[in-house]
Amino acid sequence: MQVVLATHNAGKVEELRRILDGTLPGLEVLSYDGSEPVESGATFAENSLLKARAAAAFTGLPAIADDSGICVDVLGGCPGIFSARWAGPARDAGDNLHLLLWQISDLTEEHRAAHFTCVAAIALPDGTERYVTGEWPGRILPEPAGTGGFGYDPIFLPDGHSVSAAELPDGEKDRISHRARAFGQLIPVLEELLGS
Repeated sequence: MQVVLATHNAGKVEELRRILDGTLPGLEVLSYDGSEPVESGATFAENSLLKARAAAAFTGLPAIADDSGICVDVLGGCPGIFSARWAGPARDAGDNLHLLLWQISDLTEEHRAAHFTCVAAIALPDGTERYVTGEWPGRILPEPAGTGGFGYDPIFLPDGHSVSAAELPDGEKDRISHRARAFGQLIPVLEELLGS
């Protein structure tokens, strides 16, 4: 069974391939080389479905996509859907991270609660669509720690851990992250829709 992974984000491709590896017999996750749609949705779900629909239409194959971001409680859930371009249209991960740190730099630890959200979607060429949501609670660290992962991982301290998401081994992160939680729920949906 072939599905297209509707993203050009190399870090996300690598992580999702690890998460999905071995979950379904015969599942082959293909790269997507079509254009990315404008993320014009107002929610993670809308943007995830936009990406999956575009990839399914372009390739004629079932497509999976996600939209994800970090949501900081004291910022009313922002950056949220704007996480990738929080510091501007250049979508620079370092600039995004440093702007967020600056915005909450005066806050004490009890006001740094946050969570990662991931909405994973599947779209079939016949118009069938589904999506699921995964969240990973934690808090924002005062400064970056670790070199693994990507995006906001160096400043996110997951609940129950003493190291940042960027310091977690890949295998552990792949079991507990927001993407792991969302795509774990998507696997039975793939089985149902694709008859595997």
